Amino acid sequence: MNRPSIGASSSKEAIAKRDEALLAQLGYKQEFKRAFKPSEVFGIAFSIIGLLPSIASVLVYALSNGGASSMVWGWVVGSLLILSVGLSMAELGSAAPTSGGLYYWAYSLSSPRWRNLLSWVVGYANTVGSIASVASIDWSCAVQVAAAASIGSGQTFVATTGQLYGIYIAILLSHAVVCCLGTVVLARLQSIYVAINILLCIAVIIVLPAATPKEYINSASYALGNFTNLNGWPNGFAFVLSLVAPLWTICSFDCAVHISEEAANAATAVPWAIVSSIIVAGILGLAINIALVFCMGTDIEYTLNSPIGQPMAQIFFNSLGTKATLAVWTFVVIAQYMMGSSMLLGASRQTFAFARDGALPLSNILYRVNSFTGTPVNTVWFVVLMAGLLGLLAFAGTGAIDAIFTMSNSSLYVAYAIPIFARFAFDNDFKPGPFNLGIFSLPIGVIAIVFMSFMIIVFSFPTTPTTNAANMNYAIVVFGGVMVLSLVWYYFPVYGGIHWFTGPVPNIDADKKDETGGMYDDYASKEKSAEGSVKVVRV
Repeated sequence: MNRPSIGASSSKEAIAKRDEALLAQLGYKQEFKRAFKPSEVFGIAFSIIGLLPSIASVLVYALSNGGASSMVWGWVVGSLLILSVGLSMAELGSAAPTSGGLYYWAYSLSSPRWRNLLSWVVGYANTVGSIASVASIDWSCAVQVAAAASIGSGQTFVATTGQLYGIYIAILLSHAVVCCLGTVVLARLQSIYVAINILLCIAVIIVLPAATPKEYINSASYALGNFTNLNGWPNGFAFVLSLVAPLWTICSFDCAVHISEEAANAATAVPWAIVSSIIVAGILGLAINIALVFCMGTDIEYTLNSPIGQPMAQIFFNSLGTKATLAVWTFVVIAQYMMGSSMLLGASRQTFAFARDGALPLSNILYRVNSFTGTPVNTVWFVVLMAGLLGLLAFAGTGAIDAIFTMSNSSLYVAYAIPIFARFAFDNDFKPGPFNLGIFSLPIGVIAIVFMSFMIIVFSFPTTPTTNAANMNYAIVVFGGVMVLSLVWYYFPVYGGIHWFTGPVPNIDADKKDETGGMYDDYASKEKSAEGSVKVVRV
């Protein structure tokens, strides 16, 4: 029988104590089991990206705004710019790995005058963005299930909005059950998710070119140089709009931060999970897009509007036929399903952390850890409820449901940009963790901030220059409405957050904190506010 060595056991104990001490420096006690290995932290970041199913979900943005050129070169440009965001976030995550990382960083790095407000804005943007990401991923999964039904029926079945919504709710509910499981189970699932995702990508990259009939094979000049603009915007701006595809695909990597209180050696595992997941997704995603542009034929309009209702499924159908497409598409749906499960896991931890600091309505109910599973069951169901309500946008038309895709990006980019900006704009005592960019921190941070600020504006534009109520971009309405309401609540007379919200609330006694110093020494001594605190309840 193999037994773990004493050295290995003592090493794990030392890492566990170091993780707990670092969390104590940040003001929080250890409430979750640290069951996520570094490879599994990478797993959640990569499985949330869900490369092939994600590309399938948003391929329409690249196909209609540049075609082959946008699929390839838009992916290259988008991936490199996203990497700048990931590198900047990785530095912050290494310095202060906590579940509510982004709004914690915004508070700790900002000036006393602005820290409460900025922390509030980032917390709400991150929570709303995470819930919208769950909604967009699971809606895409519902569309992909319907596409499988269409393929199997010989393209005679076309799902109604009501049928899609029913599938969507079923997926959400099943994800809620999965994410209420124990931390150890959730951690082990990530390795399975990564293996399926990578094997699926490799299979498509190899099989698709080999199986595609000659009439659908494109020349190199077409695959790498064709620009098909179907929506009417000027070509330059159409290319910019096509970036929604890689940006939505390689996003929500902040979920690695939100499980940092469940990760071993978090100060190292979290930043490397963020950076490595972006790099791996960028390389594999480029290979997938190259395979697609060489094998998709030239009739882009039919690909977009075919009875199957899913452009990538149509490309597979052209190349592989009905049975093989159904086989491959089954694994695409499975990968998309796993992606939604991981996203709900991350979103529930962000919601739990924000409720821990008393910032959400019903925080006393949301900030509870189930005594049996050791997970925040209440926040899991809260996120599912909110995502279910977001899905009702489908009944307002295609433009309305499409808003959750761009809304998730807009919300998360607000949450990403503010702490990175605060680090360099305000006078603070930032202390880097093990992951440190050194002299490159500032230029990379500036690139990330400028890029995200520009894209937040782009995400608000409609699909076409001439629009109406049916196809306008509702992202600004939904996201803007939620953020305005959060600010109204913050400034509300007497009861508003401005009167009681003091940023992250320590829940550990000062004499139990490690004396070596945390991200910021002044925060380590912050006293718990009697009005703004919420006690954890184990049920």
